[in-house]
Amino acid sequence: MEKLPFCNCQKNSIILASASPRRQDFLRRLGLDFQIIPADIDEIPLPDESGEDFVSRMAADKAKTIGKIHPDKVVIGADTIICFQGEFLGKPENQEHALAMLKKMQATSHLVITGVSLFCEDRQLAQTITETSTVSFANFSDEILKAYVSSGEPMDKSGAYAIQGIGSFLIKEIKGSCSNVIGLPMHHLVSLLLEHKIIASNQSKYLPK
Repeated sequence: MEKLPFCNCQKNSIILASASPRRQDFLRRLGLDFQIIPADIDEIPLPDESGEDFVSRMAADKAKTIGKIHPDKVVIGADTIICFQGEFLGKPENQEHALAMLKKMQATSHLVITGVSLFCEDRQLAQTITETSTVSFANFSDEILKAYVSSGEPMDKSGAYAIQGIGSFLIKEIKGSCSNVIGLPMHHLVSLLLEHKIIASNQSKYLPK
């Protein structure tokens, strides 16, 4: 796939504090060079913590944890949750759990909330934003849901589905950012990187000489 012509225009190199292959792929498609150093932090919601507050805190903690070790680098931290009727849905424990998640979300809507944080100690940069998308599921029989679960795709996905994979058939409608549902609201991220002059257009190489 063709990459967008962005370049890193600052002395600060970029670290992605996430092991998510979906987030890594998004940054690669921008044409950016970056390191991958996942942050190991305690990802347990506080009592009565809202979804927005939780992902904001997680994204900031991930970015800061890695940024303190690499103070000269710009660190991107991110965290995504699925919120269904006030309940946070994580990755299924087994196939039965995955099927139960999918069954209760049929013909209903849920929220996908992502926090994104930029941190660079040398630049005194610490900024975090959140994005929320509403995803509505269609209604499928238990037999179809079991077939999807047996594919194995839901087993390492929050909410037991992948919009970028086979699970796209489950989705009737999305209100908000589609990339946010995959795990990174790209319009927000690119805007932040441009605002802080971490990236810039590299269009000159495409112009006639």
